[in-house]
Amino acid sequence: MDNISQKILEALQEIPKWKVMTYKTLADKFWVHPRKVAMTMKYNKYPDIYPCYKVISHSGSISWYSGENGVDWKICRLRADGIEVQDGKIERKYII
Repeated sequence: MDNISQKILEALQEIPKWKVMTYKTLADKFWVHPRKVAMTMKYNKYPDIYPCYKVISHSGSISWYSGENGVDWKICRLRADGIEVQDGKIERKYII
């Protein structure tokens, strides 16, 4: 894993409970393309340490997740964090 990917994963640990971050916000923070963030999430071997489920699209949509049980699992984890998900989307108030 390269240094930027490791820093992106470590940034996930700073996302507070009740909040999520977008691929775009993370990409801007590290001066990379959002696809770099997406690939880092895809190959995250430790989702319990680096909560990749807390990264969503800029529109607030939850559309794809490669982790255990896919999008349903991601939504379940988000709801466990106190984040409301309605019709596959998250309200702006939860996005940092």
